[in-house]
Amino acid sequence: MNRKERRAANKRRDETASRPNALTLGTAGLSTADLAAEASRSYRSGRINQAQEICRQILAREPAHVQSLNLLGLMAQASGDHRGAVKTFAKAIASDEVNAACHYNLGNSYQALGNRTKAIAHFSKALALGMDEKAVAFILQSPVISTYVARIAGKRPLPITNVELFGTEGIAPLANDLFLRCAMEATTLVSVQLELLLGYARTELLRIAGKQSEDDDEIDDDIVAFASALAVQCFMNEYVYVQSGAESELASGMRDRLLQDLASETAISPLTLAVVAAYYPLHAMPMSEALLRRNWPATVAGVLRVQLREPLEETSERTGIATLALIKNSVSVEVMRQYEENPYPRWTINPLNAFAADRARGRTIAGAEQQAEMDILIAGCGTGLHAIQIAQVYPSARLLAVDISLPSLAYARRKTRELGLRNIEYAQADILELDTIDRTFDSIESVGVLHHLAEPTIGWRVLVSLLRPGGTMRIGLYSNLARRIIVEARARIAARAYRAAADDIRRCRQEIIREAEHWKMLVGARDFYSMSGCRDLLFNVMEHRFTIAEIAAFLNENDLSFLAFEPFDDPAVIERFHKKFPGVADEANLDQWSRFETDHPETFWGMYVFTVRKNAC
Repeated sequence: MNRKERRAANKRRDETASRPNALTLGTAGLSTADLAAEASRSYRSGRINQAQEICRQILAREPAHVQSLNLLGLMAQASGDHRGAVKTFAKAIASDEVNAACHYNLGNSYQALGNRTKAIAHFSKALALGMDEKAVAFILQSPVISTYVARIAGKRPLPITNVELFGTEGIAPLANDLFLRCAMEATTLVSVQLELLLGYARTELLRIAGKQSEDDDEIDDDIVAFASALAVQCFMNEYVYVQSGAESELASGMRDRLLQDLASETAISPLTLAVVAAYYPLHAMPMSEALLRRNWPATVAGVLRVQLREPLEETSERTGIATLALIKNSVSVEVMRQYEENPYPRWTINPLNAFAADRARGRTIAGAEQQAEMDILIAGCGTGLHAIQIAQVYPSARLLAVDISLPSLAYARRKTRELGLRNIEYAQADILELDTIDRTFDSIESVGVLHHLAEPTIGWRVLVSLLRPGGTMRIGLYSNLARRIIVEARARIAARAYRAAADDIRRCRQEIIREAEHWKMLVGARDFYSMSGCRDLLFNVMEHRFTIAEIAAFLNENDLSFLAFEPFDDPAVIERFHKKFPGVADEANLDQWSRFETDHPETFWGMYVFTVRKNAC
């Protein structure tokens, strides 16, 4: 460009600057929400400059607008400007500390800049704030992981060798995926693809650990950290991954050598500790507490906390749990045994973390109902997630949470103490015997429990007797129609003579995975991916199923009024319901719901969850 052309270009630029921006003129009358939606549309369609301009307009109005800051950060990230992205995401988080997406995006930019410590901190925060539900989808988007998944799929149904899968680079590319490592330590990964990949990774780690003494090479910290995270994942899913006979033999031998070295006070490598913990729970091994008296690197801190310190805390918590009502019924004893062997659910992340943080900072305020002092019974609290959530929503309430499983209650008490909650009393009791406790409640919740009793309606009547007039009751029961696939699976399990033992549950799961198309409802269920969940789903010692007509009859007989079903995750359910009964649809009409379920039998796949009120005398 010569001098004359430069002068002409400068003149045009000055003229443009003096005129109102055409985009500004077109958006001046739009609301911030409309502008944000337009920015997102522009970004998705590749009109990056326009998206940036709209975001700047929004920020001129609202400097702390989180969605615009996040979008600008993503665009900076995409252009390779990770330093700029970090600044923008940090501004967004300063405005909304509990925004999981912003923490995740910031973690990605920190990883790109090589700041692994901050990347891990923000990935972990994102998972704790709700990203755990989307973790699998994000993990599978990784080019490295998608390549491994494709290689495994290309060989199915035949197995793939670790050399074919990991190539000359070995397991290092997988071990360097920081978000995968964080996710493995935070939540059970619900994916057949990842289960297969992590199963192969575990065998490769077993091989590497077995060769340590031969090669005498220093093991990379990332490999050890990955092995530790995988050990936490295996502990959380209760070692549900399948293993070959040869693999089991090698793992058993490594465990035996670790125990010998522990007894003789010989050095134990961090990788050996992590790999053994990926096959066996550390707390269940002899002399395991001696492991805590040794010095270990930070790379295995997570596995020691989850597999040793926390179980030891739960053991000590048991002594503080009172027995409120004896477990005498023979079926209740069998159910108790099941949940003592496999406490359920083994949850790690409280879905109300963001809610609790907002409440603590005063960003949300409890309404009059939530602030009310009332007595609430959680009948069948399991490992405490349900009770903890109710306690957080109703901070002035007094909760009694009962269950038949002491290990489940101990887990619940540990998690409650960690969260600093003081309004929950835990006790061991059988619902069938609760009429002896001489207490009544304003609200009772029993979700996913009554259908495991020998006589569910007897237990339900006991709960009704404890509910004060005008009080509400939230109940969850299995649907006979929705669980037809479960009935079929239980029949298959009986025909194959599978027992509710770890090896048989693993074999049963592999059979289901091989026929995944037929069993897609099972393979898509979160419970399928842990030993306790799978046992609860398919191997439960007692399961009853109900129809809506049976529920309606019980309500009628016991002076209870149906209020509503729990809101559905899929809004299309309500749309279809109203379409079926145009002009007369009544969401509190159980007869209509019964007819609707006949046409849509998977509507209540999880269970019927509904609220009723005890009619005032």
